[in-house]
Amino acid sequence: MDKEIIIQITSGRGPAECCWVVSQTLKTILDEAVKTKISAEVIERNVGNEPGTLVSALIKMNGKGAEKFVSSWIGTVQWIGQSPYRKFHKRKNWFIGINRIDRNNMVQWNDKEIIYQTLRSSGPGGQHVNKTESAVRAIHVPSGIQVTASDSRSQLQNKKLAIERLHNKIKQWQIAEILKKEQTEWQQHNTLKRGNPVRVFSGREFAAVVLNLICFIVLIV
Repeated sequence: MDKEIIIQITSGRGPAECCWVVSQTLKTILDEAVKTKISAEVIERNVGNEPGTLVSALIKMNGKGAEKFVSSWIGTVQWIGQSPYRKFHKRKNWFIGINRIDRNNMVQWNDKEIIYQTLRSSGPGGQHVNKTESAVRAIHVPSGIQVTASDSRSQLQNKKLAIERLHNKIKQWQIAEILKKEQTEWQQHNTLKRGNPVRVFSGREFAAVVLNLICFIVLIV
């Protein structure tokens, strides 16, 4: 099975122009992934303040050639162009970062770290529901995250629902922590990274600078 890779595109909490570059970069990566037959799925979008902009995005990728594809994008992306939002703004160089997420830092699901508690349901269902401990609370001990399910009169069914909800909540929390950490690091170090962008684009059409496009073609051949 091909190894799954997760990358993050981040504006580093930059201005709206950088958020626009994030959204354009995401589109470009997805288009190139299709052309090179690499599976790419957006698993998280952090929407910016301006329409069509993104503060950050997470992409899950796998398939033959995914490693080379990802390597060609990791680093700084530069866009050269007039601000779409500030007509008289003099700055014409905008930078964003693309990072590979270290899967070792992600919380791994372990059934032994989950505690289950039963409790009386306070939801709909009449007296029968209120008199029996059919509701289930699931607690993930390492993070302290917990959820409760009381949708059904069946304790077993509620346990299944609680597990599903807990898994999703942990995933959302984990992604939020990763985004916060990576964006903070990018914001702190972006000045040093700006001098050597891995990709350069220009204009509102977000066209790749010829030299960078040639380098990418050589890389994937």
